[in-house]
This record gives sequence, structure tokens and C-alpha cells, in this order.
Amino acid sequence: MKNNDTLLYSGKIILEFLQSILYFPLWWYSLGLLMIVKKNLNFLRDKQRSLGVFIWIKNIFRPMYGQTDISGRLISVFMRMVQIIFRSLFMLFYTLVSFVFILLWVALPFFVFYEIVYQIYPNISLIFTNAQ
Repeated sequence: MKNNDTLLYSGKIILEFLQSILYFPLWWYSLGLLMIVKKNLNFLRDKQRSLGVFIWIKNIFRPMYGQTDISGRLISVFMRMVQIIFRSLFMLFYTLVSFVFILLWVALPFFVFYEIVYQIYPNISLIFTNAQ
């Protein structure tokens, strides 16, 4: 004899689906956002390590290639300053990209919700303009 539990399982599936829909915004703006921020901080830390900006700053007044005369020191300081400036610009670029990514993470659900409403009611902008 077969046991037909279609109604029982479909009820459980529907409840689990509704629970995941209701939990999604909470996860997106708490644990999901924290996860994205941690990943971006790790990304920035790895980029800083690969660019080595702090190492260049730390060694700015050390002569390159053991050239301890005045011209060797001046060339070393100048070259290290150029390296620090360009590497800092790259680091600033990576920081801005990371910040924009976090902002997109925060704004994406609002944009998706707006687009869903727009697909249902295409003249939604008329509601706001005619309300005045």
C-alpha cells in the first residue's frame, strides 16, 4: 500500500519557501553584507600586500643598490616617491571599486523590486508625478 503524502510535503515546501522569502532581506542586509565587507577587506589587504605600498614608504630613505653617495640617495628617493605615488593611485582605485561594489550590494534589492513593480505597472512614474 502506497502512502501518498503529497499534501503534507507540498505544505512543508510552501512553508519553507515562504520562510526563505521572508528571511532573505534580513540575511542580505546582515550576514550577507557582513560577508561582502569581509571579502572586500581581504581583497584590499591582498592588493596592499601585492602592491607593497607600506614597504616602499618604510624604505623611502634607504639607498638603492648600495649607492650611498648623494646622487644615489636622491635618485633612490625620487624613484621611490614615483613608485609610492603610482602604487597609491592603484590602491585608491581598488578601494573605490570595493566601495562601489558594497554600495551596489546594498542598492540591488531596491532596484530589483522597482523593476518588478515596473514590469507589473509600467506607468508607475505617473503615480508619483500626478500625486502633486
